[in-house]
Amino acid sequence: MEATGTDEVDKLKTKFISAWNNMKYSWVLKTKTYFSRNSPVLLLGKCYHFKYEDENTLLPARSGCTIEDHVIAGNVEEFRKDFISRIWLTYREEFPQIEGSALTTDCGWGCTLRTGQMLLAQGLVLHFLGRAWTWPDALNIENSDSESWTSNTVKKFTASFEASLSGERELKTPTVSQKKTIRRYSDDHEMQNEIYHRKIISWFGDSPLALFGLHQLIEYGKKSGKKAGDWYGPAVVAHILRKAVEEARHPDLQGITIYVAQDCTVYSSDVIDKQCTSMASDNIDDKAVIILIPVRLGGERTNTDYLDFVKGVLSLEYCVGIIGGKPKQSYYFAGFQDDSLIYMDPHYCQSFVDVSIKDFPLERRTIHLIFWKILQRNQTFHCPSPKKMSFRKMDPSCTIGFYCRNVQDFKRASEEITKMLKISSKEKYPLFTFVNGHSRDYDFTSPTTNEEDLFAEDEKKRLKRFSTEEFVLL
Repeated sequence: MEATGTDEVDKLKTKFISAWNNMKYSWVLKTKTYFSRNSPVLLLGKCYHFKYEDENTLLPARSGCTIEDHVIAGNVEEFRKDFISRIWLTYREEFPQIEGSALTTDCGWGCTLRTGQMLLAQGLVLHFLGRAWTWPDALNIENSDSESWTSNTVKKFTASFEASLSGERELKTPTVSQKKTIRRYSDDHEMQNEIYHRKIISWFGDSPLALFGLHQLIEYGKKSGKKAGDWYGPAVVAHILRKAVEEARHPDLQGITIYVAQDCTVYSSDVIDKQCTSMASDNIDDKAVIILIPVRLGGERTNTDYLDFVKGVLSLEYCVGIIGGKPKQSYYFAGFQDDSLIYMDPHYCQSFVDVSIKDFPLERRTIHLIFWKILQRNQTFHCPSPKKMSFRKMDPSCTIGFYCRNVQDFKRASEEITKMLKISSKEKYPLFTFVNGHSRDYDFTSPTTNEEDLFAEDEKKRLKRFSTEEFVLL
């Protein structure tokens, strides 16, 4: 009887949390993001200008444009298409239960894992599709919710909570007005790109079999003492992503690897060794590498002296973004305008999508009936609305990512980034360094470690140290 009572308490707790998540994350406040027409916008190495096409048109001194403007001015449409084409991975609910826990959602704790997934997804997009690729259906995506929270917030939450307690969810009708995701493509190349586009998204599905899905990442995180429901820092996520890619046995992923910098140092020989190690003896091509560098941009607060370097990094086409955020929240930073960073926000709870089915939806609109009121919500793997945040609000702990297709690209990138570091460091120590040789050449005290251990002992010590710097997520 005691066990039965405990089960009932757990069920009640789960229903309460589900109702809370519906209120807090599913119906986000609809806000517009304004961009200046007088300053360029950088998005993962691409530059856009929002000036009017008619240069003789006089603009107010502080004129701005929103990404939702119906009148396309300058490169606004191109920027929208490029931004929306990035893969957006957010909180999900109702996915298969995570092993070793009762959790079927990552709301409230999984945002850093989600931003890490977005960074890795961008690396895979560069690897398989290239930086010039954009999703043909990007401009058909509608903006988030058709209704934002108003004075009815409490009523909606109450209705949602009561429905959950009675064992009912909000009424969800079958998908309506769903756009056809399989369309006629102009040529075989475009069709092949769409196949890879869908394949990449499927690798991040929320199921135990998805290679880079939440379930697998949590499993690798156990090696560093993490479990489902814990908060993950950017450095820990970097090592988890490395292990996930190393352990992936999919044929398409044998040509790419991940290297994580050690104590803010990239050892060039270690990187090249990883690139030249091939799973197949008959494959003489270099492996592509995603380089992840956990850093701190200051002490308790971000040092604004690093702003120019961060902007320089995001201006590189081979940059795959930054796992960062602000205190209590993790964001995926992908660009900037002036002194504001452009990011994708994972704090949006969406329903589970089974990516194992053929032609799974990339964009879906569902209808919810809450408190006798019909509300619509878009469910998608592409974000329709960019967000901006002042650099000053950024949490100092973050992980920077770069993609290099081969050894030659790595050498060129290391030279270019080293020059940027020297310029930005001025009289201070640089954020990180590239050095020749192997890490073992600079460490005369560490004992030999077991290569079969997913996280070597020295790695575990670093992860433990970084764990004290991770985000406090609410």
